[in-house]
Amino acid sequence: MTWSFKAVRRIGGGLALAAWAMVSPAAMAAEVSYEEWQRDVEEAVSGVVPYLQDRLSGGGSNLAIVLDIDNTALVSSDFPEESGQANAPVLDAARWAHDHGYAILFVSYRAEGARNSTIRALEGVGYAVDGLCLRNGSGGRAASKQRCRREFASSGYTITANIGNLDTDLQGGDYERGFKLPDYGVLQ
Repeated sequence: MTWSFKAVRRIGGGLALAAWAMVSPAAMAAEVSYEEWQRDVEEAVSGVVPYLQDRLSGGGSNLAIVLDIDNTALVSSDFPEESGQANAPVLDAARWAHDHGYAILFVSYRAEGARNSTIRALEGVGYAVDGLCLRNGSGGRAASKQRCRREFASSGYTITANIGNLDTDLQGGDYERGFKLPDYGVLQ
């Protein structure tokens, strides 16, 4: 459960009363429509392509972007009706990056046994998949994703952008700039 801001109300003399309520993460997500989420995602990734354009002019080799999968590259638990579809603003940024020579790498806390179905799902909605790193059974979500980025960097990639919806997607290093998408608390 988490505290969620619900309303502001004017009460004589210009005073405001803020109403707060205890709300479950699922209920918070239910209050946000898919269309609103897509607008929020579009705003969150609006700086990706301009950043990548600038970064490209700075040179370097094996430039790459890293994408989280669930509720980042693909719609999943936040909006079950659209589950499995591409998250359109993220796909647009990834396509631009791929068309301009960036490798598209994915990191996920999904189990290794889901590798083939994950690649099929990503490619099926239009993503190029130049690399996929999944959890290996040790460590938590943040440690697993950090390990994946470290492995990609060790294999020669320069990770210029890291895009994810959870704080754990951006913890650690081995990337130049992070872009945080809204998550509404469902997967925390």
